[in-house]
Amino acid sequence: MKRYIAFLRGVNISGKNKVPMAELRDIFKQLNFGEVKTYLNSGNVIFSSDEDNTEKMAAQIGKMIKNRFDLEIPVFVIPREELADILCNAPDWWGNENREIYDNLIFIMPPTTFSEVYREIGAPKEGLEKIKGYKEVIFWSFTRKDYQKTNWWPKTAKANISGKLTIRTANTIRKIVGM
Repeated sequence: MKRYIAFLRGVNISGKNKVPMAELRDIFKQLNFGEVKTYLNSGNVIFSSDEDNTEKMAAQIGKMIKNRFDLEIPVFVIPREELADILCNAPDWWGNENREIYDNLIFIMPPTTFSEVYREIGAPKEGLEKIKGYKEVIFWSFTRKDYQKTNWWPKTAKANISGKLTIRTANTIRKIVGM
C-alpha cells in the first residue's frame, strides 16, 4: 500500500468547520484506508491506500465529511513520495529556518493551475515576499513583520481563490513527510 497525505482546507480554524480528529480518523478507516494518523488539529491526515487516483480519494473523503459533519471541505490528496520530491525541489530561499521569514507551501486544488492562481493574485511584492511554482504547489515566503503589506497574504484568503488553495507551513510539511 502506498502512503498519502490529505490536506483539508479550513478545518478547525477560529472555531469554524469543527472536525474532531478522532472522528476524522474514523472516516478514513470507513473508507478502507489504512495506517491512519492525523497531525495537528487542522486537517492533516496521513494514510495508506491501494488506490492511486488522488482526485477520486479526495472526492470520497469530501463526501464522507459532508455526510458526517454537514461541511463542504475542499480536500487535497498527494502521495507522500511526491510531497518528498516537492521538498527536494524547494528553492534555496524557502524553509531555511530564518525566524524573520515565514515559509509556506500552497497546494493548488485541481483543476486549478498555477497560471490561474498567479493571474488572480498577481506578482509578489518585491522585497517582502517570494513565490515559486512547482508541480501543483507554490513555495511562498514573506517577512513576518511586513506580512500585511504583501500582495499574496490578503488575496489567498479572498473567496474567489481561497477555496482553490490550502496552505501549510514548511515545518508542518517536513514533519508530515517524516511520519
